[in-house]
Amino acid sequence: MKNRIIRKKILVIHGPNVNLLGIRETSIYGKESISSINQQITEKANEIGLDCVVFQSNSEGNIIDAIQQAREEVDGIVINAGAYTHYSIAIRDAIAAIHIPCVEVHCSNIYNREEFRSKSIITPVCAGSIVGFGKYSYFLAVSAIKDLI
Repeated sequence: MKNRIIRKKILVIHGPNVNLLGIRETSIYGKESISSINQQITEKANEIGLDCVVFQSNSEGNIIDAIQQAREEVDGIVINAGAYTHYSIAIRDAIAAIHIPCVEVHCSNIYNREEFRSKSIITPVCAGSIVGFGKYSYFLAVSAIKDLI
């Protein structure tokens, strides 16, 4: 039997309102749809040898469930927690508990917006944070997670 190469697998999590990319505040987030961006994220992951699953939820509990389940199913996580970034200790604790690399992503530069957006609760438990590059933040995060796993 030939040796099979097992590809690493990542989970990309989109939090609340990320499903409205292309519609919501286009001057900040652009006009490209989330489905188009998801396709490009998946293609980028495949190009560098990763399998990729994309998940979106507006519900904090569903995001926590996905993070907890990920510990048994994937090798790394890329997360845009949306507004939960700024106050969800529960998502922060879930990331800390799973012991797999996680990269935080934001399309906009959260440090150059309203003051309440400049504090991320999840940054301290993530391997790193990539912000302000639009959809390219995701592509950079996929490359980073590849190097971490």
